[in-house]
Amino acid sequence: MRNGEEKTWGQRTELMVVFKYWKGYRVEKRLNMSLNELEVLCNHLYIGTDLSQRIQAEKVLLELIDSPDCLSKCQLLLEQGTTSYSQLLAATCLSKLVSRVTPLPIEQRIDIRNYILNYIASQPKLAPFVIQALVQVIAKITKLGWFEVQKDEFVFRDIIADVKKFLQGTVDHCVIGVIILSELTQEMNLVDYSRPSAKHRKIATSFRDTSLKDILVLACSLLKEVLAKPLNLQNEVQQNLVMQVLKLVLNCLNFDFIGSSADESADDLCTVQIPTTWRTIFLESETLDLFFDLYHALPPLLSQLALSCLVQFASARRSLFSSPERAKYLSNLIKGVKRILENPQGLAEPGNYHEFCRFLARLKTNYQLGELIMVKEYPEVIRLIANFTITSLQHWEFAPNSVHYLLTLWQRMVASVPFVKSTEPHLLDTYAPEITKAYITSRLESVSIVIRDGLEDPLDDTATVFQQLEQLCTVSRCEYEKTCALLVQLFDQSAQNYQKLIQSSARRSIDIAVQEGRLAWLVYLVGTVVGGRLTYTSTDEHDAMDGELSCRVFQLISLLDSRLPRCCNEKIELAILWFLDQFRKTYVGDQLQRTSKVYARMSEVLGITDDNHVLETFMTKIVTNLKYWGRCDSVIARTLQFLNDLSVGYILLKKLVKIEAVKFMLQNHTSEHFPFLGVSEGYNLGDLRCRTTFYTALTRLLMVDLGEDEDEFENFMLPLTVSFETVAQMFNNNFKQEETKRMLIGLARDLRGIAFALNTKTSYTMLFDWIYSAYLPILQKAIERWYQEPACTTPILKLMAELMQNRSQRLNFDVSSPNGILLFREASKMICTYGNQILSLGSLSKDRIYPMKLKGISICYSALKSALCGNYVSFGVFKLYGDNHFDNVLQAFVKMLLSVSHSDLLQYRKLSQSYYPLLECLTQDHMSFITNLEPQVLMYFLTSISEGLTALDTIVSSSCCTSLDYIVTYLFKHIAKEGKKSLRCREVSQDGQRLLHFMQQNPDVLQQMMSVLMNIIIFEDCRNQWSVSRPLLGLILLNEKKALRLPGRNSEHHPPEQP
Repeated sequence: MRNGEEKTWGQRTELMVVFKYWKGYRVEKRLNMSLNELEVLCNHLYIGTDLSQRIQAEKVLLELIDSPDCLSKCQLLLEQGTTSYSQLLAATCLSKLVSRVTPLPIEQRIDIRNYILNYIASQPKLAPFVIQALVQVIAKITKLGWFEVQKDEFVFRDIIADVKKFLQGTVDHCVIGVIILSELTQEMNLVDYSRPSAKHRKIATSFRDTSLKDILVLACSLLKEVLAKPLNLQNEVQQNLVMQVLKLVLNCLNFDFIGSSADESADDLCTVQIPTTWRTIFLESETLDLFFDLYHALPPLLSQLALSCLVQFASARRSLFSSPERAKYLSNLIKGVKRILENPQGLAEPGNYHEFCRFLARLKTNYQLGELIMVKEYPEVIRLIANFTITSLQHWEFAPNSVHYLLTLWQRMVASVPFVKSTEPHLLDTYAPEITKAYITSRLESVSIVIRDGLEDPLDDTATVFQQLEQLCTVSRCEYEKTCALLVQLFDQSAQNYQKLIQSSARRSIDIAVQEGRLAWLVYLVGTVVGGRLTYTSTDEHDAMDGELSCRVFQLISLLDSRLPRCCNEKIELAILWFLDQFRKTYVGDQLQRTSKVYARMSEVLGITDDNHVLETFMTKIVTNLKYWGRCDSVIARTLQFLNDLSVGYILLKKLVKIEAVKFMLQNHTSEHFPFLGVSEGYNLGDLRCRTTFYTALTRLLMVDLGEDEDEFENFMLPLTVSFETVAQMFNNNFKQEETKRMLIGLARDLRGIAFALNTKTSYTMLFDWIYSAYLPILQKAIERWYQEPACTTPILKLMAELMQNRSQRLNFDVSSPNGILLFREASKMICTYGNQILSLGSLSKDRIYPMKLKGISICYSALKSALCGNYVSFGVFKLYGDNHFDNVLQAFVKMLLSVSHSDLLQYRKLSQSYYPLLECLTQDHMSFITNLEPQVLMYFLTSISEGLTALDTIVSSSCCTSLDYIVTYLFKHIAKEGKKSLRCREVSQDGQRLLHFMQQNPDVLQQMMSVLMNIIIFEDCRNQWSVSRPLLGLILLNEKKALRLPGRNSEHHPPEQP
């Protein structure tokens, strides 16, 4: 097949002969495992049910891959294996072998590829997953050897010529050929983050320019041949061929043409960057007609793939066409849409329906409303799309995840109306209100069906509901008078029915539930249309309509709150909180226009004349929820988030502190008034997390008028003082562990919220004076006693980490104050206590190591980093006065670090983002500590830096670069001083001498890191180039000879495209 040697499909290259040597061993060596033993292991691995046997099989088979006999065993399994799983194992082993960083010799890879091509050609009836696995090996070999040359030829690039031999064979051979091309296209597009990204882009770009268009043309020609013949849809082989060809076209169109590596979750916002050389394919109207014809001719499973291809065709970049060409292309797309909607039978299949919805959304993503209007068929098509959307919304239980795309289409079209300059009618003022009406009525009608039939309630999926409502808010503002009138009518009807039911003695619970569900939807919808004011041009009349709708919701709030705690409905409460938040964003805040007409009707009905009255209503509702909904996590969490949002703006804070409800909260924040602050066994430990949010907001309110009033602060802290005194008594007596633990967890979360909000030196000093001598020792005891329980230690450690944060210079105490040192001493004690205790747990399983150990260690590192970088402690004082707290905490840091593997350091994001910035602080200001470490510890540090340089997280890689810069700068300065010793008569620094000696003993450490950095800058897509470049000067000056050889060595691994 290659190198002048033609092989027929029946011949096979003998692996035992071809692969004469592997890692220095002869392959003909006697196999340790027989074929039967290998097949038993395969069965255990792929279809076994015994977990221990599967784990053992994985271990043995991993050793097989590293075995010198691996290739011969692969051939044994392929040639003589009696099960498909044996062949799958052989393919998996070959895939791992050819994917290694150190590649096999080029002759071996050529022979492996030829062998597999002949093997699958001679056995086209192999199991599909075996063929797929073997084809993956071919694709990997082709990609990794794309630029490799032998005898002035790119030996791995003529894959299309090989595939054409398959296409000339039977239908089974044709299927295999298409699978090879499809898998190759996918492999070329797949980013392997373990290899240089620049090399991947170079290979992918070359493949795009030399082969991808030919593959697409070949696939389209195959589809035309299929469509030209009578289709036998009962023939599974022919169906499989069509499916594989459509998948190949889709892979071609999904190719990352410009290296954007777009997030797949956001694919519906992107444009397909079709190469200019493909223009002729897209300009031919037959291309689009082909896929529309395939959609109508094929069964649902295959027609879905045809629609997926059309989605990509509709997303072709605008600049591919001139204006007349774009108009013609869009006209063909619109004609296809019209044809589908006029024959909608295929859309009854969920897959087709979903892809068609995506197709419609892409039309507006890539084409302007003005362009759509100019299409001849636009009036008819927009009518058909509107009817299709209305029908889809009415059948709310069918494919609910597809509604997003339809609403996206209408949202973008309505949002574009102000920018349309065409004189042709856009007709959206006719159809948008119908879309809004369909959504509203369908959701209300769904309530009774959900309740009576026990179906899943769409309101339970709040993420989807919020997403749809945010899209609907723009659509609903088009012809807003119609939307408002409809909502007023429906709201009044449901509210009257609800009032009649709750006053009736013969009421049924199911009827009440239906009305409450309808009211929940209506409140959500009112909040949505009110929030839509920010997304669409509004008038005073629209504001007056918002006031009309808002009156009804505020009246409903009063009605529902009057029935607490006897009757309550969680879904209505969550909807009300959504409405209040939307109203706050729209009509309450620093930018509020006092002349807004929204308050005209509210003033008549409710007496609410301005935003001050609205804030009173807000706070009354918040207090009511916190008082009566203590057992409902979702309502409490949403209420506290609303309170937190209100407490952010300064102008709002000034208004809020004058409200009686706020004064009540500041004076009575106890479990007696707010049950969610209780610590009874009925509450889960996780329920206490919301307390941090509560106290953050409450402390912001306190800070408005606090000033230097220590008495007011003491009064505010009184409930926490009482709780701490209770805990102290429990510790001194025979105490109930669970109750004490719950109280401490709650207190730690409360104090963390308070500490987070205290951003001035005066207020923080009040907190420090309150907590330091009396209550920090209690937290120390808790860490010592319950170190094995993360639910207890995590809140306490997070509190300490927050106390160490010098945010807004709040810890810059007076020059006569020892508070900074005292705080650090307490933090040192806690970190040392926790570190020593947690190490006594020994080895932990993979699923327990993070919650039980690594999470606490990461918090300790964050606290220590805050202390080292806070500039409120003079660490030289500790050594001067013989205080060992600083040395102890550094030793605890080292002990904890050495118990963590390098892989775990980078695997757990929170751990890596706390460790590496801490290491940066240590190398910046505490190099004497670094240089005095034991050689093995110093090597651990440097290895962690080396591995972090290539981390995908820029925080980690930037910290590593900075740390390395500090180390090489320190080393270079020491060498420079040593050279001037005889002239300046200076003694050589012992610290610098130790570090220099270590580097002389391990010269490869810095050289390897220099090589990594040079490779990143030259060949990688470097997102933090400035940080990466910082340590390079010092590394080059320390390793001049090595630096001069690096460019040549690196270029060897990135050969040019042309020989």
